[in-house]
Amino acid sequence: MLHVQDLTLIHKKDLTTLMEGISFSVSPGERLALIGEEGNGKSSLLRAILRDESLDGYIEQRGRIVNSFRTGYLPQELPAACRSMSAYEYFCEDPVFYDQTPRRLGELAARLALPADVFYSEQPMSAFSGGERVKLQLARLMMRDPELLLLDEPTNDLDGDTVRFLTSFLLSCGLAVLFVSHDETLLSKAATGVILLERLRRRQVPRASVCRQGYEEFVKSRSDLFAHQAQVARKEREEFSKKMQRYNQIRQRVEHEQNAISRRDPYGSRLLKKKMHTVMSMGRRFERESQEMTAMPENEEAIFARLCCQPLPPGKVVLDLDLNALCVGERVLARNLHLCVRACEKICITGRNGAGKSTLLRHIHDLLKNRADLNVFYMPQDPGDLLDMDKTPIEMLTITGGKDEQVRSAVALGSMKFTGEEMNHPCRGLSGGQKAKLMFLMMAASGADVLLLDEPTRNLSPLSGPVIRALFDDYPGCIIAVSHDNRLISTVCSREARLTENGLELHEIG
Repeated sequence: MLHVQDLTLIHKKDLTTLMEGISFSVSPGERLALIGEEGNGKSSLLRAILRDESLDGYIEQRGRIVNSFRTGYLPQELPAACRSMSAYEYFCEDPVFYDQTPRRLGELAARLALPADVFYSEQPMSAFSGGERVKLQLARLMMRDPELLLLDEPTNDLDGDTVRFLTSFLLSCGLAVLFVSHDETLLSKAATGVILLERLRRRQVPRASVCRQGYEEFVKSRSDLFAHQAQVARKEREEFSKKMQRYNQIRQRVEHEQNAISRRDPYGSRLLKKKMHTVMSMGRRFERESQEMTAMPENEEAIFARLCCQPLPPGKVVLDLDLNALCVGERVLARNLHLCVRACEKICITGRNGAGKSTLLRHIHDLLKNRADLNVFYMPQDPGDLLDMDKTPIEMLTITGGKDEQVRSAVALGSMKFTGEEMNHPCRGLSGGQKAKLMFLMMAASGADVLLLDEPTRNLSPLSGPVIRALFDDYPGCIIAVSHDNRLISTVCSREARLTENGLELHEIG
């Protein structure tokens, strides 16, 4: 089993406590989902379990981790050193590959829905689609016959078919699994339990909740518990308020009588002193009662943001795409692409991994970015295409560098739950979700009337998901997005444009 006992992780640079005193265990066949807002230490917890020595450079660790499982770890992104390798070189890097029989490799390829000869492919790892890379990494892990899988955001960049494959794989593998995910569909179908990492009271107080329920049951029971606790707490406060009202009336009356009594009435004065002593004892008792009342439920505050713009005329044509071929270099990804988008429409481009969705969105950006009649904001899938990784979030949001502008930027970052220390860290040190939130703030500041979004929810926690979906749903401008997020598509978009080799297939939603 895996036992985590009284584990505390502290960021050495600013002494931020990411988690404190967390304890849990994982047994064979259990699939625990690790969820929470960005920067709460989910990836650090996986690496602590893995005993990753690089963690020692910036994380102080206390507590005990006992792991008797053979463990396989899938990182959030394929390591940079592996991207230029061919698939064959990638597998050869692990000596266990040489112990695999052709039959074993064939069974593994079939289990992961991969071509039988993929292990000997000379194709660079970077040239495989996101879904194929995840499968290849899983194949290398499974060669070691692991008993525990640690998966860090395994569904990032995966199309719907691959997410369904991964869900089926987790349900059927029979292994112990601890996985970080922002995908509410995967959480709902695969998790047998949930570990929620929070940082309360302006992200200063860490809290961990371990629940042995499925994700949907966890969300409902947590909501019901909070609602009941809030109801009890409100009732106690109402009754306490009535008590305090009566107490204050009695105290004011006794004080008035003490001020009005004549010095010639010493007996009456003594009685009033005794009465005041009783009143003060009552006040101390009420003070103790107030400290013992049911606390109002605490949860990590939701992010807050607004997207505003001056709406375009409803009939205005924002995009009239007529493209004979979509290409990457000399490779043709799709032919005969036609798409007309009008102002206030919200459209999602979908398709399998590697179909060319991001390439198409970049082409649309090139068509629209210089239009004088449009204010376009492009949110790329890779934050490095938009953010200067050497600058801090404060610097990214300030143009003039004036003090008032810096204060407004700090308030905006606070609304996205950045701490003071995180606002002044270089962007390269932020989590993927924090980089996404910074891009949302840049988007909000732009006042753009057309948003081009490439996987806008891919790094955001399921707790932030509903807020972001509501944000886009209320936005009065035009949205053209690439996404695999079914909840975003069904909640926000009116049309789906599925990219295939033969063009765009348009479907009305709802």
